[in-house]
Amino acid sequence: MPSYTYTAKDVAGNIRKGTLSAEDEQDFLAKIHEKGLFPTEYNEAAGVKQSTHKFSTKELAFNCRQMAAMLTSGLTLVKALDILCREQEKEASKLIWRDIYENVQKGESFSASLEMHSGSFPQFLISMVAAGESSGSLDQIMQRMSDHYAKENKMHNTIKSAMMYPIILVILCVAVVIGLFTFIMPTFAGLFTNEEDMPALTRVMMSISNFLRGYWYILIGFVLIAVFGIRYAMKMPNVRLKWDRFIIKGPGFGALVVKIYTARFARTLSSLYSSGIPMVECLERSSAILNNSYIDEKFRTVVDEVKQGETLSASIQRTEIFESMFCSIIYVGEEAGALDDILAKTSDYYDEEADSAVQRLVGMLEPVMIIILGIMVGLIVASVLPALYDSFENIE
Repeated sequence: MPSYTYTAKDVAGNIRKGTLSAEDEQDFLAKIHEKGLFPTEYNEAAGVKQSTHKFSTKELAFNCRQMAAMLTSGLTLVKALDILCREQEKEASKLIWRDIYENVQKGESFSASLEMHSGSFPQFLISMVAAGESSGSLDQIMQRMSDHYAKENKMHNTIKSAMMYPIILVILCVAVVIGLFTFIMPTFAGLFTNEEDMPALTRVMMSISNFLRGYWYILIGFVLIAVFGIRYAMKMPNVRLKWDRFIIKGPGFGALVVKIYTARFARTLSSLYSSGIPMVECLERSSAILNNSYIDEKFRTVVDEVKQGETLSASIQRTEIFESMFCSIIYVGEEAGALDDILAKTSDYYDEEADSAVQRLVGMLEPVMIIILGIMVGLIVASVLPALYDSFENIE
């Protein structure tokens, strides 16, 4: 989204300068008039340098926590941003917060200043900040965002830690298989007097060994083509839709993935709804944060039904995505008029369930990797055993 620098007068005749993001010139004029300003000069800030640094969940949790603490203690937003800018360790982060500080100091809203760096901040945070500004509870919103991103960071760290062993195991499997085919198998080739004497399995394994040693570059090219092909296919809506559906409907692992999605959905919906954001926008933001096209498609229907007066619990139940228990909890919250509190407690429960789901998913991968490695080693051993027997007979 382009930015426009402007010089304008307010209703009292005071000169105001600043920067405003807008889709085009007409959008800019509409937005600046909404602020009660009358521009005397404006230009598209095409040359404004924008940092491309994307904040991690850990950085977002830290920044939101610091902002919440300073705003709660009574500091002004401008002063809090100035202090937060100085506390940044990375130069790219410091440049972004410095730009936000300067824009707010010029009279721009905090959410609009964040929107100017929408590539660095998630849209979810920007929406929550806008809601906090509208309701006058920005300090509470920042605290809620701190808790939200702290939990997101904890889940990311849990997944990374849990996946470390399977990744090492995969690398070990690949290294062992390549070593067996390129170094071990060729040493047994001389034990056979001619190729016709080799058993069928041995000939196949020897052919693979010869291919890896002589045409390894073809294999690397094939792998690269496969990787880029998969990435391209995932950009195709139909392919991505089928893959995302398989992730949550797949046998065994699908139910575990749904628990992780449920935790993120409940936590996001709770944060948005308790901040006073309309339910329709809450649903759109909450489903989008899952980054699953199949769920996005289902929730378009949910949003339409909620607009028509359908209850949220009944509409979500028909998507057949989340567990029945989760839908029942939403129903209880709707009936009791305490949906935000119910969702907050539910998100805590499913956070624990998500941790267990991650561990079980990893537990499913480990034996699969070990079995694959065992099969490959077993095939190689079975292919060289005839040669060993023949050599023993010749010695006798």
